[in-house]
Amino acid sequence: MRKPFIAGNWKLNLLKNEAVKLAETLVKELKGVDQVEIAVAPVFTVICEVAKIVRGSNIGLSGQDLYWENSGAFTGEISPAMLQDAGCGYCIIGHSERREYFNETDSTVNKKVKAAIASGLVPIMCIGEKLEDREAEKTLKVIDRQMRAGLQTIPRADTAKVVLA
Repeated sequence: MRKPFIAGNWKLNLLKNEAVKLAETLVKELKGVDQVEIAVAPVFTVICEVAKIVRGSNIGLSGQDLYWENSGAFTGEISPAMLQDAGCGYCIIGHSERREYFNETDSTVNKKVKAAIASGLVPIMCIGEKLEDREAEKTLKVIDRQMRAGLQTIPRADTAKVVLA
C-alpha cells in the first residue's frame, strides 16, 4: 500500500523571494516527517530555485502541468524532460482549473499521464466533479469517467505509479 501523500499546489502565487522563503521554512519545519510523502508544486518560473532548497530533503518537487511532447513548436508549454531537468519527480495533471479554464479534456489528461509515466515522473492525476454535477448527484459518474479515460490504455502495472487527487 502506498504511503499517504500530501502535495501543496502553489498555483499562480509567489515570486522568487517568497517561494524561496516558503521552501526554506517547509524544509526546516517538515524535517524528519516520514509518515507521509510530501511534495510542493511551485510556479514554473521558480522551480529551479525551489529545487535547490528541497534537494536532499524529504520534500519532493512537482510541476503544475506538462505537455505530452518532449520538444517541438509548442509555445508556452513545458515537457516532462524539462520538469525532470529542473528537479521534479512529480507532475499535477488534469487539475479542475486546467479542465475548466483551459479546456483540458479527459483525452489530453490521458496523453499527459502517459507522458509522465514514460518519462519517469509520478503523475498526480486530478479527478473531481463540478458543483452542478454534485448537486445533480452525478459525482460518482463523473469520477468514474475521468478515471477510466485518464488511465485508458495504460498498462495495469503502470497504474500503480499514478497518484489520484
